[in-house]
Amino acid sequence: MSKKSKKILIVGGVAGGASAAARLRRLDEHAEIIIFEKGPYISFANCGLPYYIGGAIADRDRLLVQTPKGMADRFRIDVRTMSEIMAINPQNQTVQVHNDERGEYEESYDELILSPGARPVIPHLPGIEHPLIYTVRSVPDIDRIKKQMNSANNISSIVIGGGFIGVEMAENLKEAGLDVTLIEGNEQLLTPFDAELAAGLAQEMEQQGVNLLFSQRVRGFHTVEKGIGVELASGEVLSADLVILAIGVTPDTAFLKSSGILLGERGHIVVNEALETSLPHIYAVGDAIEVMDYIHGTKTAIPLAGPANKQGRIVADRIAGLHSTYKGTQGTSIIKVFGMTGAATGSNERTLKRLGIEYQTVIVHPSSHASYYPGSSAITLKLLFTPAGKILGAQAVGYDGVDKRIDDIAVAIHFGGHISDLTELELSYAPPYSSAKDPVNMAGYAADNITSGRVHVFTYDQLSLRKPEQSILLDVRSDLEHQNGHIPDSISIPVDELRQRLDELYPSKEIWVYCQVGLRGYTASQILRQHGYNVKNLSGGYKTYRQAQFRPTPVQAMKHEDRGGSGHNDQKPELKRSSSELLASGESLQVEKELDVRGLSCPGPLMQVKKNMDQLTEGQTLRVTASDPGFYEDVKAWATMSGSSLHQLVRGKDGTIEAVMSKNSANTRVSAAETVHAEPASTMVVFSGDLDKAIASFIIANGAAASGRKVTMFFTFWGLNIIRKHQRQAVSKTIMGRMFDTMLPRSSRKLGMSKMNMFGIGPKVIRGIMGNNNISSLEELIQSAAEQGVEMVACQMSMDLMGIQHQELMDQVKIGGVGYYLGQADYANHNLFI
Repeated sequence: MSKKSKKILIVGGVAGGASAAARLRRLDEHAEIIIFEKGPYISFANCGLPYYIGGAIADRDRLLVQTPKGMADRFRIDVRTMSEIMAINPQNQTVQVHNDERGEYEESYDELILSPGARPVIPHLPGIEHPLIYTVRSVPDIDRIKKQMNSANNISSIVIGGGFIGVEMAENLKEAGLDVTLIEGNEQLLTPFDAELAAGLAQEMEQQGVNLLFSQRVRGFHTVEKGIGVELASGEVLSADLVILAIGVTPDTAFLKSSGILLGERGHIVVNEALETSLPHIYAVGDAIEVMDYIHGTKTAIPLAGPANKQGRIVADRIAGLHSTYKGTQGTSIIKVFGMTGAATGSNERTLKRLGIEYQTVIVHPSSHASYYPGSSAITLKLLFTPAGKILGAQAVGYDGVDKRIDDIAVAIHFGGHISDLTELELSYAPPYSSAKDPVNMAGYAADNITSGRVHVFTYDQLSLRKPEQSILLDVRSDLEHQNGHIPDSISIPVDELRQRLDELYPSKEIWVYCQVGLRGYTASQILRQHGYNVKNLSGGYKTYRQAQFRPTPVQAMKHEDRGGSGHNDQKPELKRSSSELLASGESLQVEKELDVRGLSCPGPLMQVKKNMDQLTEGQTLRVTASDPGFYEDVKAWATMSGSSLHQLVRGKDGTIEAVMSKNSANTRVSAAETVHAEPASTMVVFSGDLDKAIASFIIANGAAASGRKVTMFFTFWGLNIIRKHQRQAVSKTIMGRMFDTMLPRSSRKLGMSKMNMFGIGPKVIRGIMGNNNISSLEELIQSAAEQGVEMVACQMSMDLMGIQHQELMDQVKIGGVGYYLGQADYANHNLFI
């Protein structure tokens, strides 16, 4: 007698549901399988939707992975689209279905698979129903966006949310020809990445012409004359022709709340390793379920297509009598950001801190393949591991070879790998593809040096904890590199001269060493350690430090008083140049010499540039092609420092950088920016922390900026109080630092007067007079200065003396030393001391 065939209902298609259905049919030819999909498409490439917007996927039909007819013909599966499951009755083993044609009806089941997926988060904000706000979940969503883009006069867009969907949509809207501004509430994009790696991806976006706004919250939307206005919590308003809302997803499980199925705190379906829910004969897969963190064994939710497909297969196995289990998700992910790639696996620092897990990190910057073979470029690879050496996670960004390195480490994590395993991995090698020591091996070697105690390291974010009176910050790069940019308060002794210059260092002080990427710093550490010095090396070197300092260029927006309905003067965000920058004017230049430094890492490209420029005569031109990402900023600084003219700087989508520069006479000191605009510049040292002098400083700065001047304000000693944040920051301080913190005013709001302070009444009086006369307050003047591009620089030495840390200063402030200020003052024709 034949066994009774099962009736299996599947709620939702796409990754989890469709893969479960196909696997079930392969395992059981006689089962009755029905898929319910509330949309019109049963299986589509939801991860490919943004690329249809950008044109990389030109044919819309390529998004449709499978059709109802295809599923019926090949797998004999009954697919019912436009059919929404309204409720589940576990006692009777039935579901309630709503279909526009059939109305409502019940369908029974023997086994039920839930794959409802996740839906976009829609915040409760004024104007959220505006017709120009779009989300990205389905093919109809992308059709609506495409239709709006193709309508007349649509040139600008705003993306809200800097996660994977937001970044991919920003890139593809830009590729489609629209101006794009991305707004993110956190201090960085792509929170699965740690800040210093996310900064590299953000910089790539900005250099490709995407405007970025970090640490900004949206508080509402309204109609403007030419589109939609986006109101920020700061009171500013941006306008655009369309808005993409991509602030995250939430499990689409509201229909289960009365079913008795156990849900997690955030609405995810709770399942066991067999992917069974709390009720018999009901399974769940995909973005709607709560899964086990593969590394730590804790509960988590990770909406990724790969795990959803695997889960669909496992559920089919269980129903068919096979004993497959799902062991958890380690969150391996990857993203394309124009020409750059970012990938991650396992835990990041934020997760490890939240779980209270002790860990260490190392950052290396190896080449994607043998540097002598054309086309190599640098990879930034970060490894996270326990003090005992167990691998906890990894992240990488770069233009080539990122994916396979993270995949290698993902496999190592899956099998409980140790950093020693990375050193021993035998990976494929030929010059076009890798190096004899693969980047994964290099990360393993660097981590092994740390766990074995052969080297002590510090990270870029620990620089604020350094005590200058007890330590020396030592740059062991070449003099050229040091002059082109360095960490404030560091001294320069090139590693090749270190043995002969040991007498310049104090054995009683701890030596904090850094180089460009960490390798020369490691060599210097070994030299110093064996000569009796207490030394540690900067992980990732100056390259990581500088990358972590990235802050988006401010975006100009409408003022608060400009908001309103139709008829008001709405402004589009002021757009920055893309990666193709014309830095000096004039007709096309004859190029006398070509220099290809692709494959070389810093300082190689700059050293070759200097060598070749020295060989040119006045007026001759050099074209340089490089692949090191840092060269883009390095060559600007070098041209300014050397007095060379930088005529063109272009970053290609493959990461290749091309610079064209010419040699000037020895007495010519013209920066590239001056070549274009011949702009006057003003510099100002703000020493005083008095309210009246601070007001005067920012009135002058705003006036100078409004007249077209490049303004740099250098805040030192008491002037630092003007640019401190009002809120107390959670930072570690020395006893002296805490004493200063108690005595000094916190932010511009607490400043006193230089004269007539009158026990604190004076500042209130002057602020009242300013308000009555419609004069902007000091805080408004500071904000206006930032919006006009006034550069605010805090003196590192003064910060160290007073115990003030970078986190305590306003976000627009950068850190610099007297050398940086003198460099700016060298080009200024207007210098003030206040």
